[in-house]
Amino acid sequence: MSQPHSQHSAQPDDSAATLDAMRSHWDGQAARYDRSMDRVERAVIGDGRSWVCGQARGRTLEVAVGTGRNLELYGDDVELTGVDLSPRMLDIARRRARGLEHVAELREADAEHLPFADAHFDTVVATLSLCSVPDVAGAVAEMRRVLRPGGRLLLLDHVRPTFGPLRWALRGLERLTERTQPGSGERFLRRPLEQVRDQGFRIEVSERSKAGAVERLSALKPG
Repeated sequence: MSQPHSQHSAQPDDSAATLDAMRSHWDGQAARYDRSMDRVERAVIGDGRSWVCGQARGRTLEVAVGTGRNLELYGDDVELTGVDLSPRMLDIARRRARGLEHVAELREADAEHLPFADAHFDTVVATLSLCSVPDVAGAVAEMRRVLRPGGRLLLLDHVRPTFGPLRWALRGLERLTERTQPGSGERFLRRPLEQVRDQGFRIEVSERSKAGAVERLSALKPG
């Protein structure tokens, strides 16, 4: 399947193959994704989604909107655009979006090649998604590009834990996942805060929980 138009040059063949594999994987997960995530999120993520979405204002982009688990959490003052790599995930999100007036558009796109103009959004949101994009730095750079000066970036993800034994366990799980589910792109030892700082954002809030394995983040693009 061809990628949507973006402002970037054509992707190399290996990058396109990676995205095709990821699209196929998440398409295959779509029907059971919500059921599998419900218990995990209650135990590990808590109110993280509400915390992120409750701070979004104005013209908002959600990157990797998935099945639309966040859609009902946004306020009425949000005009939401959501993108995702998986068409089947988007089908579920579109069903969820019916009757939600603040949802303007849901469309296919990948996080590293966002098909929007510079400085187009007031807020960019990503929840539980930078753990699986191929290039975190590239995705964060794209989020910065489409944010207006002074716009807010809101992130929630599982990250590299501060507790050593858990970190080693997740390292083993990551190696197992690479072998058994290579299309997932899942990584357990990242910390997007590092790439956010590299892009020059001003960090407003960085909170970690669950032995440092979950982080929620609010940051402003320089004005």
